[in-house]
Amino acid sequence: MDASQILSLADAAVRWRELTDLIEAARHDYYDRDQPRMADAEYDAYYRELQELEAAFPQLASQDSPTATVGGQASAVFTPVPHRQQMMSLDDVFSMDEVEQWYRRMHDAFPGEDLDFTAEVKVDGLAVNLTYDHGVLVQASTRGDGFVGEDVTANVLTIASIPTRLQGTGHPAVLNVRGEVFFMLSDFATVNREREDNDERPFVNPRNAAAGSLRQKDPAITASRPLSMVAHGVGYVEGEDLPQTQMGWYLALKEWGIPVSQHTILVRSFTEIADLIRKKGDERPTMDHEIDGIVLKINDLDKQRQLGATSRTPRWAVAYKYPPVEAFTRLLDIQVQVGRTGRVTPFAVFERVLVAGSHLQHATLHNAKEVRRKGVLIGDKIIVRKAGDVIPEVVGPVIEDRDGTEREFVMPELCPSCGARLRPAKEGDVDLRCPNAAHCPAQLTERIAHLGSRGALDIEGLGIEAAYALTQPEAGREDAVAALAEGHSVTLADGRTVRLDNPEEIPHGERFARAEELLDAPQTPVLNSEKDLFTLTAEDLSQVSVWRPVTRGGTHTGAWEKVRYFWSKSGRPSKTTELMLGQLDTAKTQELWRLMVALSIRHVGPTAARALAARFKSIDAIAQAPLEELTAVDGVGAVIAESIKEWFQVEWHRDIIEGWRGAGVVFQILNEDETPQTLEGMTVVVSGSMPGYDRESAKAAIIARGGKASGSVSKKTSVLVAGPGAGTKLAKAESLGVPVLTEQDFDRLLELGPAALPQS
Repeated sequence: MDASQILSLADAAVRWRELTDLIEAARHDYYDRDQPRMADAEYDAYYRELQELEAAFPQLASQDSPTATVGGQASAVFTPVPHRQQMMSLDDVFSMDEVEQWYRRMHDAFPGEDLDFTAEVKVDGLAVNLTYDHGVLVQASTRGDGFVGEDVTANVLTIASIPTRLQGTGHPAVLNVRGEVFFMLSDFATVNREREDNDERPFVNPRNAAAGSLRQKDPAITASRPLSMVAHGVGYVEGEDLPQTQMGWYLALKEWGIPVSQHTILVRSFTEIADLIRKKGDERPTMDHEIDGIVLKINDLDKQRQLGATSRTPRWAVAYKYPPVEAFTRLLDIQVQVGRTGRVTPFAVFERVLVAGSHLQHATLHNAKEVRRKGVLIGDKIIVRKAGDVIPEVVGPVIEDRDGTEREFVMPELCPSCGARLRPAKEGDVDLRCPNAAHCPAQLTERIAHLGSRGALDIEGLGIEAAYALTQPEAGREDAVAALAEGHSVTLADGRTVRLDNPEEIPHGERFARAEELLDAPQTPVLNSEKDLFTLTAEDLSQVSVWRPVTRGGTHTGAWEKVRYFWSKSGRPSKTTELMLGQLDTAKTQELWRLMVALSIRHVGPTAARALAARFKSIDAIAQAPLEELTAVDGVGAVIAESIKEWFQVEWHRDIIEGWRGAGVVFQILNEDETPQTLEGMTVVVSGSMPGYDRESAKAAIIARGGKASGSVSKKTSVLVAGPGAGTKLAKAESLGVPVLTEQDFDRLLELGPAALPQS
């Protein structure tokens, strides 16, 4: 059923924001941290739901929607590198029907013409861009957000399969080679054996190991790991007599010494495509590297140019993704966790199982309705699956395996973190929420982690683990007690090791109580509200300890220990702690929009926060603005405006602002007079790469000067700034008579405004 027939615009906007937050968080984990926490299948489902929602409610789509952007951001560790031509993503399809639909669209675009396609295995690694100047490798970068990546030249130079100087002749003056850095499976196995021999924790899977190896601060570490690379295309090129087909480029790259896939072939008919997909699917377990699909591209480059691209994907290519890998395991329990907004989510706890290179033990079940829909009982043998190397989903139970001892999951009536009675946010909601937002430790933990994230205050060292240490330091205590009850040892913060004597002789009902008596008294959290965050000192953190499992060679021994989190064994704050406190101090004068995001006002993300900050200049002005003024701000609207008004009506929310203000946080735009409003009244569209800017910083520069940053060209557009990769937006601007500037003129436009436009 069409989403517009079952959802109101307000509900659709709420769901749009939820999906956007989930997808952006998953992208950050996958691309930036190399620590994905969401299964590919789950990500794909959320992404498709977002596409359907935007199709039903076009007014929700924006230029910074995940459907219009490529995941990944440049890290502070590496120098940012703007791409001269955007590094795009690919549209994914999951069935042969969808492959055939794409194939038919390609033929419909060129009726009566013979088409051939390259069919390539989709290597699961880290995307890179290699720049050759007259045949010499001068720079290498990661994909990043597609517009700006990270400079990893020193690391790439250590990869033996990547030539530093091209072979042969006829090289373009400038050549961008796009490819994937990965581990051959045999090399990955060798590296893990060596790590185990050295009592180091083995890598979980080849993709994450390759990404982590390439993004090392020390190139010597990269050099010690046998990475490989395979090219899958080219980007920006300057030269003459260049190949005119995709396969022609692959042959040229191979001749020049660039590694290309031996599995790439040309296909013409849908039957050939279907046969190849089936064949490679059968060969997948025996291939020399991991693949997760087959990529199809129109071979003729002129036809590729005619078809163009969307803001994030080429229309002339598609990626068929193989079904996720499945495994059997035992469902031990269904527990619940409380999120930043109070949403209580059930999750499955099952026996540890290895699936496609990852050891898995948990999977979200979303809500009680979903648990019932899947039909799983605690104690069931279940099927779990994943398409990548992350937390899986529960497919369902193996009913034939039941013996009658299984039991149903019952959603708790009280919050497991604070004991408040759970209830839906509004009548008819499937999700239950904890209403005790001010004092629920679980919600506070998530809010602290959120404000430290890159999209908010970007505090190094203030992630989810630090947030737990600050707000719930006793998390894990019950696991330590259980370990004692099972006969394992626990080492306390003062160095004492305790063990329950003869646990098998103690009645089961008494073991936990007897084990608990051996531990020291529970700690009082350092933070009971985020209002005190900016007054934290190193001394405040000196005694904070956390519970951790004891591992040896990457394997849990069964024992637990309590260790200082923020201070080192030498009796001083750790370097990470000093960095965190220093960045918290610097954050007191962070941009106003970042402070807005850090306050966890529901639905207020970076886009709305930037627009609000540019319009009202201070937090007080935003708090006092009438609803109609908030609603009128571009990128805000009724749902977000209502949420803002409701947030400022809550006393403890206002206490946070006053607490931060008292610690020196500045809730207003500083040095406003230094930014002239040169773009006031102008609507500016930026397309393609801009030297010195990524997508977000270009948008921020426009808004800071009073302009409106739009993602699409229309008759109302004042100017299009077109860099490499502008594509269809450039053609549309020319057809509508919209003034066009090159990427080199962007700074001049910011400085002069309308005076920078070409004179007719």
